[in-house]
Amino acid sequence: MIKFKLNGRDVSVDVPEDTPLLWALRDELDQTGTKFGCGVGQCGACTVHVGGRATRSCITPVSSVEGAEITTIEGLHPEGEHPVQVAWRDIQVPQCGYCQSGQIMQAVSLLKDYPDPTDEEIDGVMGGSLCRCMTYVRIRKAIKKAAAAMREEKSNG
Repeated sequence: MIKFKLNGRDVSVDVPEDTPLLWALRDELDQTGTKFGCGVGQCGACTVHVGGRATRSCITPVSSVEGAEITTIEGLHPEGEHPVQVAWRDIQVPQCGYCQSGQIMQAVSLLKDYPDPTDEEIDGVMGGSLCRCMTYVRIRKAIKKAAAAMREEKSNG
């Protein structure tokens, strides 16, 4: 049994140690918001947070997260109202939407490191998350909107 904390609750999975975290989340724990894209850690559709950091779950063996805190898109905010999720909706970022949970999780991680990101910082961090629909301009705009909302929330705190 491999035990970790998922979206704030203790869980365990009985799978082979080399099972990718993605499949443990989707198949064993019903966290289907995390998507399979490329399977080699290149596209970012499978991005979750492990210990608060963006991590490609398709290439992360579940054994490596023993005891860790994992957050999926389902755990980001109970009603889907995290400032990044709100900005994503307001800007109407998705077209097909397949990559969006991974994009959002990567953006949340980005904003922890860069609370007022430049275009270059956004492109540098988000550049590894692929969007087949090419909504990169809207992604950047949504990240900036979320950053402003988070700074305002913090200052009103």
